[in-house]
Amino acid sequence: SDLQKQEERGELLQPLVFILLVLCSVLLYFKVSLMDPGFVKPEEEEKAGNTEEQSLVTPQVPSNIKPRRCGYCMVKQPMRAKHCQLCQHCVRRYDHHCPWIENCVGEKNHPLFIAYLSVQLVVLLWGGHVAWSGLYFEQSWDWLQHNIFLLVSFLLIVIFTIVVLLLLISHLYLISCNTTTWEFMSHHRISYLRHSELENPFDQGVILNLWRFFC
Repeated sequence: SDLQKQEERGELLQPLVFILLVLCSVLLYFKVSLMDPGFVKPEEEEKAGNTEEQSLVTPQVPSNIKPRRCGYCMVKQPMRAKHCQLCQHCVRRYDHHCPWIENCVGEKNHPLFIAYLSVQLVVLLWGGHVAWSGLYFEQSWDWLQHNIFLLVSFLLIVIFTIVVLLLLISHLYLISCNTTTWEFMSHHRISYLRHSELENPFDQGVILNLWRFFC
């Protein structure tokens, strides 16, 4: 049959890989959106996490900056944590609240969020290539009527690709500097950054920053 011939020629491999990438993207989306981003637990449950948190604080951070109690959920905030009013929780190493996933991006799900963006970018680039290969341009009304859906799909893919690409690049840059979106945007309002002698006391070099984030 034609299907067997296509399989023998390896023509079914690319669609299969594309479907697997889409499935992987969907699974990552649900994983990142449903998982705990690093919610700060009540103080009596935080004893086990204090040692780990202190190991992330570099000596350049002023010693007079003490953890403060959140005015919303009344838990003692570790350094780099922030209260999210949408999630109604304080989040460790808070980056931002993402409307795409309806969840915060924080200490626990930030690496998976980067993986999700990366897979999504590959899917969009591949889909854009497929859509472009199906377009042949003619200056006629009949051509527009027959290709309007494909043309709109291609334009939407281009827009989403640009958005995802810029988002991924910006996050990788911030990760390489060991800072977060919240710290980058609100540097002047954060006490442990405002009173630090260094602009970014958490920066330990690009390689070590990336290693500690991903590994």
